[in-house]
Amino acid sequence: MNPLLNPLLLANILREYLFDTNRVWWSTKEEFERYRDKAIKRIVRHAFIVPLYHRKYKAAGLTPNDIGGVKDIGKLPIVTKDDLRNAPPHDLIPTGRKTGGFYMVSTSGSTGRPVTLFTEPYTMFKTLIGFVRVIREHGISWRKTRMSIIADLSGGSAEEVYFTGTAIPSLKPFFSLENMQTFHVGDNPERIIAEMERFNPEFIGGYPGMLKILAILKRRGKGEHVNPKWIGSSGAILDGYTRKYIEDAFDAKVFDVYGATECSPIAFECRRGNYHVQSDLTHLEFVDQENNPVSPGEPANLLVTRLFGRGTPIVRYAGISDLVTTTTIGCECSMVTPLI
Repeated sequence: MNPLLNPLLLANILREYLFDTNRVWWSTKEEFERYRDKAIKRIVRHAFIVPLYHRKYKAAGLTPNDIGGVKDIGKLPIVTKDDLRNAPPHDLIPTGRKTGGFYMVSTSGSTGRPVTLFTEPYTMFKTLIGFVRVIREHGISWRKTRMSIIADLSGGSAEEVYFTGTAIPSLKPFFSLENMQTFHVGDNPERIIAEMERFNPEFIGGYPGMLKILAILKRRGKGEHVNPKWIGSSGAILDGYTRKYIEDAFDAKVFDVYGATECSPIAFECRRGNYHVQSDLTHLEFVDQENNPVSPGEPANLLVTRLFGRGTPIVRYAGISDLVTTTTIGCECSMVTPLI
């Protein structure tokens, strides 16, 4: 059944699409922080009914009333990758719910055994709203701009669930989506660029490694008429050399999106090239190896809290193995969000 035929879910998604997408531009900092406080309280209440988290919080002597907002999040125990890996499925969803009511998604396992989480339609569409915000910053319309997207469509990946399983297919009765072309990152690059030639995308999004391969083919004379206006990179580190190589090959600006299966999208580059944290969707704590806070400008590990979702919660999660530097420097764009 199409989840958008549920009138309550549809109403929630429409409301959040209309009002939440533009929050980073339209809100004052005070309004933004009030929203974040409410979101943290809401997600902690949800976590309390998920057995894995409930046991941790009970052992720490905590109740939902102990968390009044962002300032109290440090009271909560940290959750690790092994906590999620070793938990049986029913410990990762709300008590009383069955796993059949959720979709399983797994991380790539690039740093070890994959982590499997449970998601559901509201969480998926809320995540997509975060990506709509990213492309809107760059003047891209998800309904009108011709887009070629290269994703990991292998079985069980989050992108496979989103693009071929539930989220995107459920939109097709309402929108044609003929402006959207998708490929699996494992597809033959020459076939990809040949099909792009016929489609003539204005935007290409994908992993930096595949984007670089397409750029090499472009320089060799393939895809002569593949001339996107925008290119988006995500899913791996985009180094300076690769960025410039792709930009020179396609004569198009590249913007980068930072995220993870457990909590995405976390941050993205604005038009000025600064990474803005989507801090109404994600709360980040910057810590050292002992999980003590670090000062701005110092490389830090992350504790990540996803501020939405009704499946497996992600609260003070230490499983993202990236080093990130926070900054107090502002950006001249109109977004009120912090930078990394």
